[in-house]
Amino acid sequence: MHTGFSFRVETTQGAARAGVFSTPHGDIATPQFMPVGTLASVKALDPDDLHRLGATMILSNAYHLQLRPGSEAVRTMGGLHRFMGWDGPILTDSGGFQVFSLEGLRTIGEDGVEFRSHFDGATHQFTPEAVMRIERNLGADVIMQFDHVVPGQSSEDVASDAMHRSVRWLERCRTEFERLRASDPDAPTPLQALFPIVQGGIHAGLRRDSSRLIREMGDWEGYGIGGLSVGEAKPDMYAMIEVVHDVLPADRPRYLMGVGFPEDLVEGVARGVDVFDCVAPTRMGRNGAFFTAQGRRSIKNAEFRLDPQPLDAECDCAACTRFSRAYLRHLFVTEEILGLRLLSLHNVHFLVALMRQARSALFAGTFAGWSRDWLARYHSRSKKP
Repeated sequence: MHTGFSFRVETTQGAARAGVFSTPHGDIATPQFMPVGTLASVKALDPDDLHRLGATMILSNAYHLQLRPGSEAVRTMGGLHRFMGWDGPILTDSGGFQVFSLEGLRTIGEDGVEFRSHFDGATHQFTPEAVMRIERNLGADVIMQFDHVVPGQSSEDVASDAMHRSVRWLERCRTEFERLRASDPDAPTPLQALFPIVQGGIHAGLRRDSSRLIREMGDWEGYGIGGLSVGEAKPDMYAMIEVVHDVLPADRPRYLMGVGFPEDLVEGVARGVDVFDCVAPTRMGRNGAFFTAQGRRSIKNAEFRLDPQPLDAECDCAACTRFSRAYLRHLFVTEEILGLRLLSLHNVHFLVALMRQARSALFAGTFAGWSRDWLARYHSRSKKP
């Protein structure tokens, strides 16, 4: 088992790079997509599924797990790794996005956020210090700071207020993080890494300021890029990634939070992102949508009723190697649970495999051409009359 964290860049092509991020629970070959296990479970998949499809790091959410079953309960059961039967690296999101999405159910102040639970109405308070204690109990390898998230189209004044509050909260997170590290050696994962989060909406100056202020505060093990894919246009999201590229240190991993559509992963890697996460692959799978190399499709479409082909002819996941589109459509039409599971498995596999392809192209020195051709092909169906 590793004794610490490190990041090694192995090859680059333009802003894109391939590397290895080492954690106490193993190595993550980057670029990498993290499946999301919000409630300590990647919906419809178990840890063996995830290992077989090649996932190495997964994400869980501090907000949801604090509400149910409670971080102290998870700690009592040995921490997230033992609780969910996953022996690889885990990252926990602090819940900032979830808390701030509770419009009408929360009150924001400098000390933190008071909110009512979305499922039972009980009142809770999240402060930077409380979130650090929650994430300590959960025991993930990488934990995220508590930040202030605003909608993607927020004005510069609103985005500036949230960005500077996030920086102030980061200082409080770090103070509590260091106190816990010294005073709580029996935590489920004694050695954790705290990642700060770059905020600033779609305002380039704020993004640069956020990155600079965070860097001046310390030598972090990695950096989150947050507050994107929350309503802004995709070109604006890509532009904000480019803005921070030269400000963030090149020798630390960069995690683009909550972004997970195939085209966004490829565009993100091209701009220097190392790690991604998103609920989209399992959420879409449960609703009948699936990824292919030629774009997104819906298994519910009548055209698949007698289609003997797999979901994607180029995919080697357990769904594509065993079942036809006709059978999978039948499962959805008849509301068989297996259909939800198989499409979820395929979509997660598709994204994890896509990042392996990007990594291979980087080592081959062909990433620029590969990404250009892949994106053109993926968008080809949407361009047909």
